[in-house]
Amino acid sequence: MNSRESEKSVVREYVEAIVIAVILAIFIRSFVVQAFKIPSGSMLPTLQIGDHLLVNKFIYGVKIPVTGTVVIPWKNPARDDIVVFKFPKDRSIDYIKRVVAVAGDTVEIRNKQLYVNDVENHNPFAHYTDSAIMKAGSGPRDNMGPVRVPEGHIFVMGDNRDNSYDSRFWGFVDLHDVLGKAFILYWSWDLDAPLMSVERFTSIRWSRIGNIVH
Repeated sequence: MNSRESEKSVVREYVEAIVIAVILAIFIRSFVVQAFKIPSGSMLPTLQIGDHLLVNKFIYGVKIPVTGTVVIPWKNPARDDIVVFKFPKDRSIDYIKRVVAVAGDTVEIRNKQLYVNDVENHNPFAHYTDSAIMKAGSGPRDNMGPVRVPEGHIFVMGDNRDNSYDSRFWGFVDLHDVLGKAFILYWSWDLDAPLMSVERFTSIRWSRIGNIVH
């Protein structure tokens, strides 16, 4: 083999390695696990702005990426699961919330308190920052329903109950739009700190890295 053929062989090996790596990355992101960054405070204090987490994409079954059609079913999201899904009002945006009710459940909010099937829900992760209670006519934040969750859907809420744009305002999430379940934090820092700065480095939340998401 002459030098020119040897060079072509090396280039071919690199190209094949890159192609295989890209295919594996696409497969893993589509069917196995996906990274997600927390951009807002709707899940405080459970999830903080600047948290980076991994989403288990096969826990609810193997889906066709574009349509969300389940080809190999496992199970559906359960109450208290933290899920990432396509925002129903703009499916180009991914949202993250906690499942509070599933198909067949009746959801009602009375003076901030969540009731599922007429039973008061004492979720330890629910967080309130505003002592004022909005009347039902002023919006669904503190008083809503009752409404029944239809088949093939879930009802989701942010843990930061007074500052979360969730199912109370825009309705149910179709199971086809659920991307997966959040399961572990792999990175966390304060996004307000300047990017290439000492402040950004010192804002790393080392104690959160590796935490399981509940």
